[in-house]
Amino acid sequence: MRASLAIINLSNLKKNFSNIRKKVFPAKIMAVVKADAYGHGVSEVAKSLNSLEKKPEYFAVALLDEAIELRKAGIKQPILVFDSIANSEIENYFKYNLIPTVFTKNDIVLLKSSKQKTGFNKKIFIHVKVDTGMNRLGINYNDAFEFIEYLSYQKEFIIDGIYTHFATSDVYNNTFAKLQLKRFKELIDRLRKKNISTGMIHAANSGAIINMPDSYFDMVRPGISLYGYYPSKHTNESIDLFPVMSIVSKIASVKRIRKGDTVSYSRKFKASESTNIASVSFGYADGYPRRMTNKSFAIINEKIYKQVGVVTMDRIMFDVGNDKINVGDEVILLGKSKKHEISGWDWCKILNTIPYEITCNISKRVPRIYID
Repeated sequence: MRASLAIINLSNLKKNFSNIRKKVFPAKIMAVVKADAYGHGVSEVAKSLNSLEKKPEYFAVALLDEAIELRKAGIKQPILVFDSIANSEIENYFKYNLIPTVFTKNDIVLLKSSKQKTGFNKKIFIHVKVDTGMNRLGINYNDAFEFIEYLSYQKEFIIDGIYTHFATSDVYNNTFAKLQLKRFKELIDRLRKKNISTGMIHAANSGAIINMPDSYFDMVRPGISLYGYYPSKHTNESIDLFPVMSIVSKIASVKRIRKGDTVSYSRKFKASESTNIASVSFGYADGYPRRMTNKSFAIINEKIYKQVGVVTMDRIMFDVGNDKINVGDEVILLGKSKKHEISGWDWCKILNTIPYEITCNISKRVPRIYID
């Protein structure tokens, strides 16, 4: 096994889920495990959450293939697929008992046609995506009532849920998210007054779970918060969250260089004095971006050292001065030691990004090790 590992702390995952559960009770939880559970490993994450006494009521993924992977891993709960069905192998929704997202009449035509071709003899559970301002997927909120009313007359379908997605629930000024919520509430109220079945109503993503308790409805959809990060620096910290992923490696070599010597491609680091350079087998192919060059740090033997020289595909280097650093010593690239911590937010500050991108970009060639 490689010296470089992604350590996935399933105990922290379960603590995060339980803390979210306490915050949103009595709302149900749809655990969002798309993109391989944000890089953490979807099968192991889902199974760990299902080991809890109070399990997620639903799971959600972005793509049909991700949902099939969950089913093959033995997950029994309802699984919602966020993606449009237009380019999907629709029969797999029936084969694996998955819930499609619908928002056009063409979606209904395609589902009816596939149902007939496959001989599927049950009603099709669907969730309707309503676009309240994200302007990505979903039926426009102005047209949603007529569409959902039309669906309610289609004997082949059961409307199991209606949902929307916020564009600004995790920003300092969430006025637009509140407008989206107002639009969505007005639609739901109108449907209920007409006694049109709505199924499970859900809107709150991680940002709204933290900042907008009036958006909980029947169910919430935590994503990045499951994995231990607030969605931005503008949300409050009303839920205790614990990072689930750490990245650790070992010193592969130590080389003495002289004053004036340079390190790595393009010679972007020049030693101001004689020093030791420690190399670590981790690079941009593993998810350590080149933009971290000469800007990032690692924890080695309870001390913080600066990364130097251009980040390469397979290797990064650290200036360890004259300290006694040995081949095989542990290196923490992301995570916590007894005295220090390098969090996803430290990477985000360098890269001008969000924790979602950090964890999702840790590549498949980095083995995941699961601890509980």
